[in-house]
Order: sequence, then structure tokens, then C-alpha cells
Amino acid sequence: MEQTSSPDSGGLVARRPDAATRLAAGRNWLADERTLMAWIRTATSLISFGFTIYKFFEFEAGQGLRANRLLSPRVFGMIMIGTGLAALLLGAIDNRRSTKLLRDEFGVAHRSTAIVVAAIVSVMGLLALSSALLGE
Repeated sequence: MEQTSSPDSGGLVARRPDAATRLAAGRNWLADERTLMAWIRTATSLISFGFTIYKFFEFEAGQGLRANRLLSPRVFGMIMIGTGLAALLLGAIDNRRSTKLLRDEFGVAHRSTAIVVAAIVSVMGLLALSSALLGE
């Protein structure tokens, strides 16, 4: 690590990471972004699959087919959507925690575009869940 001292630091020596450490921290940040994108893909699959099941069986019920089930398609779809939203929330929390650790340890501060995608997918998931709740 390179050592630097500034006149206003009161004689304390601040350590600046060397190039290899900065590159390693950047790779860790990119790995965190890829992991969050994997969580987003998983959550999107769960949300869309749950909503599709709900709508498919709602259409099928309109055809007069058997609706006597232990777990209704509406409830199952809402469970799937809720699971997707929970996975998205946990993935975003983990990403923020990892990003904070990198920033605190190495001073690496990046803006996450994946967190913006996660927010958009969560809004879509909440709309799907509210649609299933209201029965529209």
C-alpha cells in the first residue's frame, strides 16, 4: 500500500491502496453486481411464473373446469410472486452490504446500475401481487 500524508491530516499517514488492490476490489464489486443480476433473474422468473399460473388457471376456471383444490392457483401464484419479491429484497440487501464493505475497506465507490433494475423489477412484482390480491 502506498502511504500518503497531507498537511491537514495532523501528521497521520493515510494509506492508499496500490493498483493490484484497487483492481481486486473492482473485480469484487463486479462479482457483487453479477450476483445481484442473478438474483434479479431468479426473482423475475418467480414473479412472472407465479402471475402466469394465476392468470392461466383463472382463465381455466372461466371454462367451468374443476376448481376444487387444496391450494388454489391464486394463492399459489401469490406465494410465487411473494417469494420472488423476497428473493429480490434479500439480494439487494446483500449487494448493499457487500458494496459498503468494499467502500469501507478499500475506498472503492461505484454506482450500481443493477440496483436500479432491481427497483424496477420490484415495482413490477408489487403490481403483479396487487393484481392477484385484488383478483383483477
